[in-house]
Amino acid sequence: MTQERPAYYELGYGTDFGLTALTALTERLGLPGADTGPAAALKCAEELADGSEGEEAVELGEDARRLLASELPERILRTVWLASTGNAFDPADHGMTCRGWLERISEVSTARLRQNKRSYAPPPVRPVRDAGLCQAVVAELRATAPALAGASALPDLVDALERVVTGGDGDLGMRLFLRALKVHAVPVPHERYRRLLALGREFGFPAGAVHDGLHIVWPQVSATRQGVSGDFGLSQLARLFTAGWHYRTPRAAVENAVTYDGYERPPGSEAAIVWEDTRRMLDSGLSDDTITVLWLAATNRGYSIDECGVGGREWLEQVVEVCEEHLAAVAPAHFPVAPAVHTDTGDAVLREIRDMAPLAAGKAISPAFRPLEGTAVMGALEQVVTRVDPDLGFRLFLRTLEVLQLPLTEERYARYETLSSRFQYGEDHLLFSIDHLVQRS
Repeated sequence: MTQERPAYYELGYGTDFGLTALTALTERLGLPGADTGPAAALKCAEELADGSEGEEAVELGEDARRLLASELPERILRTVWLASTGNAFDPADHGMTCRGWLERISEVSTARLRQNKRSYAPPPVRPVRDAGLCQAVVAELRATAPALAGASALPDLVDALERVVTGGDGDLGMRLFLRALKVHAVPVPHERYRRLLALGREFGFPAGAVHDGLHIVWPQVSATRQGVSGDFGLSQLARLFTAGWHYRTPRAAVENAVTYDGYERPPGSEAAIVWEDTRRMLDSGLSDDTITVLWLAATNRGYSIDECGVGGREWLEQVVEVCEEHLAAVAPAHFPVAPAVHTDTGDAVLREIRDMAPLAAGKAISPAFRPLEGTAVMGALEQVVTRVDPDLGFRLFLRTLEVLQLPLTEERYARYETLSSRFQYGEDHLLFSIDHLVQRS
């Protein structure tokens, strides 16, 4: 984002905003039976401007005024508006120019902001003219030009979008480009999507403003860690079951957890990782009691399966079933298979578990309610490392340290960072779990 203004995600936006959010609302007017007149279109603007107690009117009004302040001709403005709304509302059909329509939008924004502060006056527009950013947007636009021009009946759409980027505002031009891709369902290869996502971050967009509604051509699903910055798999699932989880049933909580792939991974990626972790646990021959101990420790007894009459193996079978159902729905071509385990890190992980065992011996999971002794948990973790997977054992170990709140030296933490790098964990894996436990000098 430019230095003159905060990033949009810092302002609380998680999805699209401003004029491009309005074009998405206006697109609904093209549905069968919808009112397509100016009153209905104006109601969409009023609805958006009223969002967040009127705060969303700020970006809406500024976007409209950026285009109004530009020297872009009526033809350009009308073309990008129609492309972004799917031709759902054409001001020209109702005796208005597109500039006149943008003025109405600006007036709606100002009126809503004056409900909060009577003396509000629109500030001068601040168009984004960063040459590097604008050139990067134009490069992506030109790379997509054949597909976009083939999908749209609007003449010179690509040229009109480029004119907005270079002669109006790079920020808004990028978002109008994204809207045109979404409205016309233009397939976007994964590598190009990643570049668009990176460009969006440069502008300060929330990831949802790029991702949501875009027809991304994803690669095949795999249990990769690419795009994961924090915890993942079974250890992350357990983390979501700590005290306060609010889903009506445990199964519903798992269903929600395995759908969270973030913005950089193909749909089904988290389910594939959870499936792999869970299947390995079940195929390892670990006892029902050992699996129960591991689950209770990792969840800090947030979901006490032993209190609910559910065995450890029975619970993991339910998790596997949810993963397979989700994969069948979003990635039917994917056939989950647990790859071979890399055991070369096993001894290093075992050393770290045994190094912390004396501290864990004086602690308990859930000390106030059916406490689970730290020694028993450390013994169960050793079994995971030797009989299941050192990677999963290390992640569950890190989660146990977090639950038990065991103090860490800087030297231990440095060794954990080395192991995390060998396991290809994301940069935030330790930061958001155990970094606060380090006793730094």
